[in-house]
Amino acid sequence: MPPDAAPEPSPDHYFTAQPASAEERRELTVRLAGREVTVEVASGIFSPGRLDLGTQVLLRSVPDLPPVTPGPDGAANLLDLGCGWGPVALTMAVESPAATVWAVDVNERALDLVRRNAARLGLDNVRAVRPEDVPGDVRFAAIWSNPPIRVGKDVLHEMLLHWLPRLEPGTEAYLVVQRNLGADSLMAWLNEHLDDELSVSKHASAKGFRVLEVTRAG
Repeated sequence: MPPDAAPEPSPDHYFTAQPASAEERRELTVRLAGREVTVEVASGIFSPGRLDLGTQVLLRSVPDLPPVTPGPDGAANLLDLGCGWGPVALTMAVESPAATVWAVDVNERALDLVRRNAARLGLDNVRAVRPEDVPGDVRFAAIWSNPPIRVGKDVLHEMLLHWLPRLEPGTEAYLVVQRNLGADSLMAWLNEHLDDELSVSKHASAKGFRVLEVTRAG
């Protein structure tokens, strides 16, 4: 299969909360945070067979994570929004071991895989949870996301308007979106609907994807 080809259809959407398909778990060797690691994947989640191209573009494009400073709750917090089996969250956890990495997804099978993969890699700073399980007062020093574009515009917009304003002052979020799935129109929409302290620009472009940078003023 070409690297940018669509995966085989699944009886579940990757944004299904409780996938009905058989799990078909298996191991996958990928390169994360500069090293080869073996992770566990399964059917019924996003990109179960490989490190998808959009996430590869995101991880190659984002700058180094900022130095973390514990906040009022005693921890610095990072967010992987729409974590799947966890490549972004695991990368954040390796690169910023002093931070708490929130790996957020609605898919329970994906969250279980993130927990298993974090344990396999010895990463005790990853919290894989559903969106409603993140305390409302948590703010983030960085957000990295390959957001679930195929949930539809209304759901996507609601999700981004909920999470992006939770950036701490002077920090950034990075979102990877396919150009032909509306990256430019999403950037324009966000600039129109986010509050004045948040601005959105194109950070990088590669392999048919754009990486959008959302900056909160300091």
